[in-house]
Order: sequence, then structure tokens, then C-alpha cells
Amino acid sequence: MTDAILHQALAFAQGGWRVFPCRPGEKIPATPHGYRDATTDQQQITDWFGRGRDWNLAVATGAPGPDVLDVDEHGEAGNGYAAFRQLRDAGLLDGAGAYVRTPSGGLHAYFAGSAQRNGHMPAHHLDFRSVGGYVLTPPSRVDGRSYQLVRALRGRGALNWDAVLRQLNPQWQPQSPHQPRPGHQDLTGLARWVASQSEGNRNEGLFWAANRALDGDLAADLSPLAAARQAGLDDKEITRTLTSARRTHQPHTDHQAEAGEGR
Repeated sequence: MTDAILHQALAFAQGGWRVFPCRPGEKIPATPHGYRDATTDQQQITDWFGRGRDWNLAVATGAPGPDVLDVDEHGEAGNGYAAFRQLRDAGLLDGAGAYVRTPSGGLHAYFAGSAQRNGHMPAHHLDFRSVGGYVLTPPSRVDGRSYQLVRALRGRGALNWDAVLRQLNPQWQPQSPHQPRPGHQDLTGLARWVASQSEGNRNEGLFWAANRALDGDLAADLSPLAAARQAGLDDKEITRTLTSARRTHQPHTDHQAEAGEGR
């Protein structure tokens, strides 16, 4: 599969999509800085994928790469296909350029890249990958099963994530950028603030709060932020978000989340 991976990686790069390797059979980046190491440089890509290593292939999402709607399949715990059909019937998926079947039986819908934030709707089993995220692409394999292109479409449109949130949760309101947030010195206050967030803001809010705690040198114990489960996030998502915050934290005011596909 090495030649096929290299061929696809170079094809993506030629189209302007930045790529990078993930560990064989896994979704974990094989580069030191994950999606931040993604590139269109053909020599670097050849060095990564042309040495007989059976890397998986990842694409950095968000412009200039694609935005991707991730429809999860969680077996008995549920899946995102009911929500997907609701979005399709509402015309929100008309701009899709491709559909890819994931190894778990889920679906990736590809759209034109944008500068939107990543999103997460656990109740509907949907994730949105844009700036600061990535997805694995065909012909990558996980658990012995491949990502497979289901259909290539003519669509070149974008997916409006705010419109998705409004469609699936009519009570959702976008968070004002001027909404007061707690100071970084008060971890208990941060936890209460995370727990108060509405669906659509929860994962981003947890990531922001974790970074503010790290800014305040409160890195020793972020466990109080697990109060996010009161806002509807599951333990796996909480752990993933806190781990991502620890790994990527840089002291600044930007609270865009790094979101890896299905990690």
C-alpha cells in the first residue's frame, strides 16, 4: 500500500491540501507536531511516504484543505446517520464534494475549506473538522479496514457549521465573543463556567478553559474541569480535549481547538 499512499499524498499536495503521516494502522500523528507539520512540499512528502513505511495518510482540515463533516458510527451507542439525513433534507449538505466511508462504518463528507472552528455534537454523533483539525483519508487503514471513497461529487460548496447547530438544536445560540469568562486563576470558576455552556459551545469551552488554567500555571491538576460532563460531554471527549490542551498549549488568547479525526 506504500506506493498508493505516496501517490495519493502527492496528488493532494498538488491540489493544495497539506498532508502528513500517521502511525501505521492508527490515527495518531507520526510527526512531532501533528497537523502543524502538514505540508505540500513534495520532497518532504516523498521522504515521509516513500521509504517503505506503511504510514497512514492524514490531511490538515480547514482552508486551504477541506472541511469535513464526520458522521460517527458507535454501534449500540448510536450513530450520526439520522442527523445526517436531517441535514441533507434541509439542503445543508448540497455543497459536498465527496463522501468517504470510514473503517468503523461512519462517513466523512468533504466540503470546501474555511476558517471555521472545529465542532462537536455528541448527542447527534457528529464532528466537524476545520481549522486546527485533520482526518485520515483513503487508502489509510485502521483495525485492518480501509477508508474508502464512496462517491465523488461536483459540489464545491462550504458547510455552515452554525447552520448545522441551529438545524439540529433550535435552542442553540452562538456565543458572543464579548461574553464574560472567568479569570484563569480560579479553576473552580472555570469548571462552573464549562458546565454552564450550551450544546455546540461545550467542547470549545472546555478547551478554552483548560488553556486558561495552563496560562495560570494550574497545569498540575485539570481534573476539576471534568465538570464538563455536567454539560453533556462524555469522559472520552473530556480526556481527549484536556490532553490536547496540555500538548498544544501556548500562552495566548486564541482558543481555537486542535481536533484530530476520531481520536
